[in-house]
Amino acid sequence: MNKSKFTVTAALPYANGPLHLGHVAGVYLPADIFVRFLRSNGHDVVFICGSDEHGAAITLRAKKEGITPREIVDKYNKIIGDSFMQFGISFDIFHRTSTPIHIETAQEFFKVLEKNGKFIKETTEQYFDEEFQQFLADRYITGDCPNCGNSGAYGDQCEKCGSALSPTDLLNPVSALSGKTPVLRSTSHWFLPMDRHEEWLRTWIKEGILDGKQQHDPKAWRNQVIGQCLSWIDGGLRPRAMTRDLDWGVPVPLPNAEGKVLYVWLDAPIGYISATKQWALDNGKDWKDYWCNEERKLVHFIGKDNIVFHAIIFPILLKDHGGFILPDNVPAYEFLNLEGGKFSTSRNWAVWLHEYLERHPDKTDELKYTLTATAPETKDAEFTWKEYQARVNNELADILGNFVNRALVLTQKYYGGKVSACGELTAEDQQVLNEMKAIPQRIAGLIYQYKLRDAQAEAMLLARIGNRYLADNEPWKLIKTDPKRVETIMNVALQITANLGLVLDPFLPETAAKIRAFVGIEAQSWDKAGSTLLHAGDQTNIPSILFQKIDDEFVAKEVGLLHASQPVAATDFSPQKVEISFDDFSKMDIRLGTIVDAIRVPKADKLLQLTVNTGVDTRTIVSGISEHYVPEEVIGKTVAVLMNLSPRKIRGIESQGMILMAENKEGKLSFMIPEKNFETGGEIR
Repeated sequence: MNKSKFTVTAALPYANGPLHLGHVAGVYLPADIFVRFLRSNGHDVVFICGSDEHGAAITLRAKKEGITPREIVDKYNKIIGDSFMQFGISFDIFHRTSTPIHIETAQEFFKVLEKNGKFIKETTEQYFDEEFQQFLADRYITGDCPNCGNSGAYGDQCEKCGSALSPTDLLNPVSALSGKTPVLRSTSHWFLPMDRHEEWLRTWIKEGILDGKQQHDPKAWRNQVIGQCLSWIDGGLRPRAMTRDLDWGVPVPLPNAEGKVLYVWLDAPIGYISATKQWALDNGKDWKDYWCNEERKLVHFIGKDNIVFHAIIFPILLKDHGGFILPDNVPAYEFLNLEGGKFSTSRNWAVWLHEYLERHPDKTDELKYTLTATAPETKDAEFTWKEYQARVNNELADILGNFVNRALVLTQKYYGGKVSACGELTAEDQQVLNEMKAIPQRIAGLIYQYKLRDAQAEAMLLARIGNRYLADNEPWKLIKTDPKRVETIMNVALQITANLGLVLDPFLPETAAKIRAFVGIEAQSWDKAGSTLLHAGDQTNIPSILFQKIDDEFVAKEVGLLHASQPVAATDFSPQKVEISFDDFSKMDIRLGTIVDAIRVPKADKLLQLTVNTGVDTRTIVSGISEHYVPEEVIGKTVAVLMNLSPRKIRGIESQGMILMAENKEGKLSFMIPEKNFETGGEIR
């Protein structure tokens, strides 16, 4: 590696709602894996995140819940921060963009840009909600995307096709405040003239060259990131307003700017810098070493909907300010879908991280493993509870858990838990140990390339090798005929076990710690991985089961919770009637009957007089079905008859029961005919 220092950021989550698994899989878990590996491999690294507490999304949520923006951000900052801590995301700091140090940092950043002539001030027409007497920020406006037709596009971006938009680009715009069509009014703002930066941006993104120097390796960038950036640049960048007319945000620090705040996509990424400042103050560091040192790599983990902001807008701002490093990589992830549909906060189609942790506090590594194994690194992926079950049962339990348990239990049984001596190695033994040595190197190479899904698969390969090694050699049989050979086999198996406690650490930290405790070693640096970690006579400990299998009931319950969270669709049918007891129901005598004759009731448009064979008698029933059936149509029909309804006279005719019918929302009636041929008189229960 030509640079050994890293500043790693994970996209600041909006403090207007909790985290779902799509957020975790596409940003925070891969960033954590990357950072855990860097730390173990001796890199100087700081891991930065925090909640994004400004912008239209916050004020919209506040209006929806009827509380202040401050109450919203306090509420969700705690939920999000607690979730990260419980899930083991190892930030060096989880900060907030509503803190004084951030507001000061963002305002100073803006003033430098303004002083150096990096903005242009323009008066333009922007959408205004006449009912609320308020200019509408990007996210206060929805409409039809001009590129793909998506009806839910926002004023700054279409999340369906990824297009960067301006509010006036939208077709059929609607205010998110009043739900009405907004009007255009004049207002003045500071704009970032992004069109001035197209030439250097294209060279920097496509070739990795900045100011004549090779700044990053473009081959290490994901194709979708480069492709999306070049598409925007080739399409022509336009000036973008860096201020907004809002009453919640970082105030524009200039005279005559009352009622204006910084645009959230200027404000939020500066949150990475202000968070680093706070961490540096708390830890006796110089924050500039993490943002202004050319020997350091800046890496942004984000979702694909944030590519334009982190790979175009923020680099422009950093370069315009001067003195800052630009991103070395922006490993953006595609979207994770859920059980056949897209994650949707508005429809509550989501598995919320904090709720999962409440239900399954002992299953964090199971979730981490599944999300990494199905990570949407280069294309959209899908999370299902059946796959979660299969990954846990077939891989974590049957392969990893089974191998570790076998190796340690047999060691306890044969040698009282002490590591056996390693005798003469066979060709098979040596091949297994060579693989054990090579796997950590392959994992490291993949992680440096941001191929974390493949890296985890390599770590699990070591468990597969160990499992196969024991299965092929069967020491539980060989112990009777060649106990010396078994000593070597068990020594090799324990070396693999100990190494699993190292190579799994970036991916499954809790599990790796348990394995290290089983074999009695401490955490090791990555350069120790693949080596002999245990020696003859070392004492191991009695293992516990690493992973409990997931049964079908678990899956059914989780899927049921997901579907139960969906709003009940509007219906034209009448609501459920008052509850009755089973005793009340059992009093009703409902049987199958056959209509043997039918005539219209004189002077009654809706009534038919039916003669019904019930199997026990033949009776007369008056039924209001003549608008749906003519007499000839019903003769011979098998129908459900309520037998023990008290007789009553209808138009002078005694009706001795009731025909039970089904009714649709248009009010049409239908007989409830059994799907098989049942005899007249059969009871319905």
